[in-house]
Amino acid sequence: MTAPTETRTGAGTVVGADVPRRDAEDKIRGWTQFTVDRAHKRMLYAAIRRADVPAARIVRIDTAPARAMPGVHAVVTAADAPGLYGVGVADHPLFADGVVRYHGEPLVAVAAETLPQARAAAAAVEVELTPLPAHLTMADALAPGAREIHPDWASYEELVAGGTRCGNVAWEATVVRGDTDAAFARADVVVVESRYSSGRQNQTPLEPRACTVWTEDGRLVVETSTQNPWAVRNGTARMLGIRPADVRVVVPPVGGGFGMKFELSIEPVAALLARASGRPVRLELSREEEMRTALSRENADIWMRSAVTRDGEIVGREAVVLMDCGAYGGEQTFLTSMTAHTLGANYRLGSVRMVSRAVYTNTAPTGAFRACNGTYNTFALERHTDEICAAIGMDRHEFRRRAVLGDGDLGATGQVFEGDVLGPMLDRMRALRAARPASARPRPGELYGRATAVGTWFIFVGPSAATVNVNPDGTATLVTSGVEIGSGSTQQAIPQLVADSLGIPFEDVVVRAADTDAAGFDLGVGGGRTTVSVGAASAAACEDVKAKVARVAADLLGADVDDIRIGPGAIRVAGDSARSVTLAQVAAHAQALTGPLAGTGSFTGRGTPALPGCAAGHMIEAVDLPVFAVHDCEVAVDPDTGHVRVLAYRVVQDVGRAINPRAIRGQIQGGVVQGLGYALHETVTFTADGQVAQSGFETYRVPLAGDAVAVDVDLYEGAPSMGPRGAKGAGEVPILNVAAAVACAVADATGGPMNRIPLTPPTVCALADGLDKVELAHIVPDWRGNVLTPPDFLEAAAGITRED
Repeated sequence: MTAPTETRTGAGTVVGADVPRRDAEDKIRGWTQFTVDRAHKRMLYAAIRRADVPAARIVRIDTAPARAMPGVHAVVTAADAPGLYGVGVADHPLFADGVVRYHGEPLVAVAAETLPQARAAAAAVEVELTPLPAHLTMADALAPGAREIHPDWASYEELVAGGTRCGNVAWEATVVRGDTDAAFARADVVVVESRYSSGRQNQTPLEPRACTVWTEDGRLVVETSTQNPWAVRNGTARMLGIRPADVRVVVPPVGGGFGMKFELSIEPVAALLARASGRPVRLELSREEEMRTALSRENADIWMRSAVTRDGEIVGREAVVLMDCGAYGGEQTFLTSMTAHTLGANYRLGSVRMVSRAVYTNTAPTGAFRACNGTYNTFALERHTDEICAAIGMDRHEFRRRAVLGDGDLGATGQVFEGDVLGPMLDRMRALRAARPASARPRPGELYGRATAVGTWFIFVGPSAATVNVNPDGTATLVTSGVEIGSGSTQQAIPQLVADSLGIPFEDVVVRAADTDAAGFDLGVGGGRTTVSVGAASAAACEDVKAKVARVAADLLGADVDDIRIGPGAIRVAGDSARSVTLAQVAAHAQALTGPLAGTGSFTGRGTPALPGCAAGHMIEAVDLPVFAVHDCEVAVDPDTGHVRVLAYRVVQDVGRAINPRAIRGQIQGGVVQGLGYALHETVTFTADGQVAQSGFETYRVPLAGDAVAVDVDLYEGAPSMGPRGAKGAGEVPILNVAAAVACAVADATGGPMNRIPLTPPTVCALADGLDKVELAHIVPDWRGNVLTPPDFLEAAAGITRED
């Protein structure tokens, strides 16, 4: 039986305290050893020869000149790794095989004694290509008669069942709930139709993708900068044709990822070279390679139409979302599922039908990036909401307060939401704005605008495992596959939970670095899941070990196990505070009599149901743990230059229970600044030959220190949560609403539509003056014309019948 834990208050409380990061000094002083800082004996260096055209047939690749170069130990090509990998569908080769599909695609990899030698050898490879017509935009790829980028798409292995695919549509997910045709046919509705477009955003982590691979006792050891060690383990094994058990993945501290390091990437390349050479091989991408081949946030095109009554009821909504997955499906096959939970969220919908498509183009593959899919869908949804308010003549706050999701309301796929959260959060934002007015004011001639934006995100709760070892000195060691990527969850919130549960100081909890040989399976760090999933698994492991502690303590104290209370600093007998022992005494006693004290725990989602038949092609039909945010932004816009200046920014964020309030505030501050870059100036563009135009920080404009805006934050606690102590993930959602809030504020200031991001000064001027319009001719202005599955079939599956 598990011993109950005494309630901790005051100075003894760990949960809810602003505990500092334990790795802060090392990182500030430059002592932290990231993957790029670690060297190994006899280590070789790798370089990749890449394609210099976006689409071509491979006529010849001659590696003999490279093999003859000084210092070269191994050269590998597609012949050494003939398989395919992916997320929803296996469509991605490790090296271009027969055909080039994007500028920068790997052709050959070389390992040599030095990096200059490896690069020289890679450059010496002779390559002969026959160019093919390139589809650099989704409009090109979806044009009638367009060349199929993957002519063999039908033969690809589906790794997840249920997706609809055809030609240049890598994956399609649809939602149909209720009779939308009837909603739009009502005489009492106003129909609002809108189009939006968003650009790509590069994650730009300070540490590039890097790994070192070697063989040890007949197995591969992969030391890598990744967010998802188990994905690397399984994917590397797949590409090398070996058992996953023959791959060990260890993860040092990660110098940022923001989603780019969530997928398998360069690790199998280094593994092939290590196997071929018999030496450790380091592969580290240059900044230029990262800029031009990173799994950036995808660009997207969105069409929306809503039927709304004059009193603010949304009786029907249609939407088409096109997501540019680049040359391969990758994460976008999964992210199509998320449109229903971002674009289809925030507000009650009487009926809805949506389609989300991942579209192949001859550009570098895209991937996950903080609040992936949600940033541009929230931008579109909130701009559309403001347009609805203008069309029906209703105040923007009043409309949102009436229409937001509440307790018992249905989401797009028919899941039932719990708790009234968004409405009270809107009220809190109004109070926050009144309490903290903007200190900055528009300058003479500038236009002033303000807007509030609502956002809905969700936590990827998926499976996690943890082990807690209680050491003889009374400290504890936590073993998980959770990765420290900079967010601080494994350095603050999770050890706080363990310390609080065991009644020991925060400093007495040691968190072991991720190692697939030491810890159980974990879905990876992303989607705001670490504190919830790894934290819940850790809490379960604590409960397991506490039951053992209670039994040993009862033996030491001569008490009944049910009377044992585990509290801060001591383990006591209920009603007799004089009878107590320390955790160290219990651990030492257990080690001598029964063996070391250890507990294990695991966690996964509960599987919230959607309405049967509503969703097709979704990998997540309903969300286990929604998380909400309300942002408010005040801007000043120069009407002559289009320059946008943020005067004030406020955030009310749903945190469930704040395990470490200061850490959450730091995540919100950073997420808002990162979102301002996405909203105002970060953009990835392509040259005429399909190459990413931005080669480094000199040409890609990330936010600088002078761009940072102090964010007023209100942490909203108390919303329903399955997380430990009621916590929710806090790292992902801060960026969600930023582009929406900024765009709505700029539209308020200028009166222009502001339906394209980023809002660079030329874009602001062009949109405000009507010189730039988002047309989206490749989206048919009829939902039925944008789906692969026959609409009648989708409606029948959702239970909708029509009379002839």
